[in-house]
Amino acid sequence: MTYCLGILLPTGLVLASDSRSNAGVDQVQRVCKLALMSVPENRVIAIQSQGNLATTQSVVTQLRQAAGSGEVGRDVNLARTMFDVATIVGGKLREVLDADAKYVEPYGDPSASFLVGGQIAGEPPRLFEIYSAGNFVEATDRSCFLQVGETKYGKPILDRALSFDSSLEHAAKLALLSFDATVRSNLSVGLPIDMLRYEAGSFSTANFTTIEADNAYWRRLRDGYAEGLSSLVDSLPAPPAVWG
Repeated sequence: MTYCLGILLPTGLVLASDSRSNAGVDQVQRVCKLALMSVPENRVIAIQSQGNLATTQSVVTQLRQAAGSGEVGRDVNLARTMFDVATIVGGKLREVLDADAKYVEPYGDPSASFLVGGQIAGEPPRLFEIYSAGNFVEATDRSCFLQVGETKYGKPILDRALSFDSSLEHAAKLALLSFDATVRSNLSVGLPIDMLRYEAGSFSTANFTTIEADNAYWRRLRDGYAEGLSSLVDSLPAPPAVWG
């Protein structure tokens, strides 16, 4: 399984993906599910993937090969908007599934989905979720985060504590705590976590990091949250002996 999270803010984006891929309990590997493509001073495009690994790798590889080709409708470097980028990604996913699905289906599920986020000069950062059918939805100020994969464990903390006006730093902390909840509850999601904190207008991927299990900040954050949550529960009033 997979967990990918994208958060849209006026000040930028927080994008994070786990790295575990498994086909059964005895075929587990670490893969990168957050692909970056950029043109200095003009655009940063991030593609997060979940689903059939062969499908997602084929889509991302073909998008990389087409970047800079000058082929309109296929070259993400020519896209005028992030909406156009999402359209290109959805179209490429359809192409791959049209070519491969009938051969894969006797053995497993060929489907995949993506989060596509980034910024192109002339517009603010944007974030999209590409469904397996190739169509997509966009994050907004009213619904500022999108998830794909194993979403249920990491969603409650985002619903409670994240808002469109959150700072990048606050959103990054919540993103990591969302992953902590997911990793604790589902063995098919695992570290390392690839995370990009993108500052609007920077057109830079310099603030990309890979967080391993022994990362000092990661351990301090999850231990502090667990201790703080336990203390908070202890401070709450006990249920009444008799309800009514």
